[in-house]
Amino acid sequence: MPELPEVEVVRRGLERWVAGRTIAFAEVLHPRAIRRHAPGSAEFAGRLAGRTLVSAERRGKYLWLPLAEALNGSEAPVGGSADLPQDSGDAGADPPQAGPAGEARHGASEALLAHLGMSGQLLVVDPGSPLEKHLRVRLGFSDGGPELRFVDQRTFGHVLVAPLLPLERPVPEPIAHIAPDPLEEAFDEEMFAMRLATRQTEVKRALLDQSLISGVGNIYADEALWRAGLHGGVPTRSLSRRKVAELLAAARAVMTEALGQGGTSFDSLYVNVNGESGYFDRSLNVYGREGEPCPRCGAPVVREAFMNRSSYSCPRCQPRVAT
Repeated sequence: MPELPEVEVVRRGLERWVAGRTIAFAEVLHPRAIRRHAPGSAEFAGRLAGRTLVSAERRGKYLWLPLAEALNGSEAPVGGSADLPQDSGDAGADPPQAGPAGEARHGASEALLAHLGMSGQLLVVDPGSPLEKHLRVRLGFSDGGPELRFVDQRTFGHVLVAPLLPLERPVPEPIAHIAPDPLEEAFDEEMFAMRLATRQTEVKRALLDQSLISGVGNIYADEALWRAGLHGGVPTRSLSRRKVAELLAAARAVMTEALGQGGTSFDSLYVNVNGESGYFDRSLNVYGREGEPCPRCGAPVVREAFMNRSSYSCPRCQPRVAT
């Protein structure tokens, strides 16, 4: 499943290529893609037509596009480019920043919310391009430029229109329970440490708990734990504040580095808005490297079963007791 860096790469592409553009039509090609939009396909399409996508936002693994209200009988301002993106460097470049201030200025009270699931892709493509085999939802724009298409082979992902809660940073109502991610300004490191100290769980399980910290998945949890010299089975209550700070610093560092390389792609299903894969998998230290020498000490990396998945660690560098 895409984790924070992969979803952020997609968000940056959306910010660059669809923010500021007005939706001319929405077409649902598979009802499962909007299964969490209770009113159904026709209402979903009608709710989007004529609305302008204000910006592209993210929390953890969720993406949302705040929706400005349609102007009375006239077209809303169009700010997105009508030219098709040419390469992944464009999609990954830092976009103009648009956050809560932009939402307030445009009066957005709703957003198009998306979760990519296991295989979801949000692609920006020429309107004349053939429809993808697993195309689920299609948005066309009033400027006649590139469309936004939601392609999902396994149909675990979903999109819906949801109300924005009027918080300091407006977030869609269905994800209000999701904790800020470690790259957000809203993330409270002190509160995170305090909550860890009261939990009776293991540190890796805590990293995957979206009510504590969002956006960290199996890959980056293993990589952050390796960098911090912690085994995933260490009890959270045994961690010192210093060790928690080291772990968070490691998580931020590995995800920031992954973001700079377009994310981690183990198959063709994770791509950016241009349909191109990231290459951070070449820089992973332990994840997926069972039996290979630890880059730090040379001991063979081990794999252990974990919650129907796998955990990778160094038996020498990552002791089961917090240091």
